[in-house]
Amino acid sequence: MFKNDDIDISKRFFLKRCLYNSLVFCSASLFHLVGCKREGNAKDTRGPGVYVPSYMKLHKNGELKKRGEKLWARMESCNLCPRECRANRLKGERGFCHSNARLQISGFHAHFGEEAPLVGVGGSGAIFLTNCSLRCVFCINWEISQEGIGSETDIENFAQIMLQLQKIGCHNINIVTPTHYSPHILLAIDKAVSLGLHLPIVYNTCGWERLDVLKELDGVVDIYLPDFKYANPNMAEKYSSGASTYPEITKKAILEMHRQVGVAVPSKDGIIYRGLIIRHLVMPNGVAGTKEIMEWIANYLPKDTYINIMSQYTPVYKAKDYPEISRRITKKEYAQAVTWAKEAGLTRLDIQGYRF
Repeated sequence: MFKNDDIDISKRFFLKRCLYNSLVFCSASLFHLVGCKREGNAKDTRGPGVYVPSYMKLHKNGELKKRGEKLWARMESCNLCPRECRANRLKGERGFCHSNARLQISGFHAHFGEEAPLVGVGGSGAIFLTNCSLRCVFCINWEISQEGIGSETDIENFAQIMLQLQKIGCHNINIVTPTHYSPHILLAIDKAVSLGLHLPIVYNTCGWERLDVLKELDGVVDIYLPDFKYANPNMAEKYSSGASTYPEITKKAILEMHRQVGVAVPSKDGIIYRGLIIRHLVMPNGVAGTKEIMEWIANYLPKDTYINIMSQYTPVYKAKDYPEISRRITKKEYAQAVTWAKEAGLTRLDIQGYRF
């Protein structure tokens, strides 16, 4: 059995993560939701013991396993992410993401630093997967995403982790940095369902996703939690390892995610069981293109789309090598981001950190 405390992790990394999680938890206590009514809508019948994830049906008819195996075969010449690096991961080659076919997990726990409607009283069941296809220079989790901290495990243990998180009372299974492990995720869910899994699945992604892969996730994922990092392809290329296609691809991906799961609205118990939640990290000196992103969301998605405007940008990893992003954001920069969102007509905003 894969155990969280079995992970070979440095003391420095452990202390940094403890400090970061504490800061995020404190920040979460300062959130206030603009327009997020806890009672949900009149037709919403979701709730504990009521909401049935659609992956249950896919498991029953064998479709879930079939899709997982289909995605698994694509690792022979890997094109699971927009890099399309074509590494033969099945023969042990490592792709641009630095992963082969062996699943690596860096940790898992009940996470209380996520959006309040995901956390509830029992926490979000976060599972942190190792490596990443985007590889941002300012990644807060760079030890996991780019240095490969984590332990190898298998589909059986991945499924058991999901069941552990369900057993301790988490409201969902929150799979963090999932893109390059989409085959493993589907096969593990299929196995876990046969053992009693019934929680919503959160797909916690950088947003840079292939449409054909997302369509294989249709009916599997209950809650999409994508970042929308950049409006400008030049910024994406500079800070995310040449990913100049990020804005174009992420826009299409977010539209597909919305098509699948719709608007995220808290149910009567305050928990979100299905829907799209977009995260946008405000960055110093307008690097992220926040105004353009808020206007795009308002133009192409419902005005009540749930948007978390994030204030916790921290100049870690290689950010110090780029003067324009080598500092925290100011209160003024964050306030301007919120103003742009409101001016665009967006009504369901998760606002962090600062009070106005």
